[in-house]
Amino acid sequence: MDDVVNGRDAERPAYVQTVLTETDWRAAARAHEGRLAPILTQHLARRSAGRKHPVIDFLFEYYDFRPAPLRRWSPGFGVALQGAADAFLDRRGFVRTAVGVVLEPALFPEKQVQATRWMHDLVAATDLRAPFFGCYGMHEWAMVYRADGVRHMQVPLRYPADEIAAIVEAQPIACSHFDAFRFFTPPARPLNRLQPTREAMADFEQPACLHANMDVYRWAFKRYPWVPSDLIADAFLLACRIREVDMRASPYDLRALGYEPIPVETPEGRRRYRAYQRRFMEEAAPLRRRLLAAYDHLLAYV
Repeated sequence: MDDVVNGRDAERPAYVQTVLTETDWRAAARAHEGRLAPILTQHLARRSAGRKHPVIDFLFEYYDFRPAPLRRWSPGFGVALQGAADAFLDRRGFVRTAVGVVLEPALFPEKQVQATRWMHDLVAATDLRAPFFGCYGMHEWAMVYRADGVRHMQVPLRYPADEIAAIVEAQPIACSHFDAFRFFTPPARPLNRLQPTREAMADFEQPACLHANMDVYRWAFKRYPWVPSDLIADAFLLACRIREVDMRASPYDLRALGYEPIPVETPEGRRRYRAYQRRFMEEAAPLRRRLLAAYDHLLAYV
């Protein structure tokens, strides 16, 4: 167990905001793993069996954060753990101090500082921008518009290609998210009212976008273990729910997997989609602000 020196606050690093007892951090680590176990266990079983899942696999393949670090709890930067030498000192970035094991800011990779500032500015800009509720989830439709093939070959489409084309051409396309827009088919790109680019993401991202709210998870895990795992897990579980709605609103027919369509090609479906947008925006906002606070604290010391 680490030696904790009582009454010697001068030895407490300035960046340490919280000290957790061994009982408390072990309980937090168990709770974290328990929250994620249902999704991770099923995903790993499918992967071992070579089975694809057109909805859930996205959270592990596109976002590219492996199940092992997602499951492995980190307190994040600014937290000292008592009695944690055996559990954490073999992990990169952790060191022993008088108050417990901590992530040492001097060990934060210098090459990641500029990218962290970029992510901070992007998340802050998204948080401040006015929401837009008029995209109606048509990005997935634009990805199969007049296409020779589709991404999810194992899943049928709800309409034949000519009807999908007619639906796309009849709806306003106003996708603000570059990482969705870049998958539009070439004929669909000119139909989008916006032309987002990677360089200008901070000028386009807005908080009613389903993908921008899924990306809270992305911007959190990219700084694991410096961002706390409880925030990463909260963002991941929200991203799972958003992904389901994203695909239910798509032209794919996922009823065989238990996903009823949200028919955004109809007025009622668009109303339901906007309601989901508002709900997810409200849930993502506090996560985005927690992430900004974690970035701010880290950037103050690296």
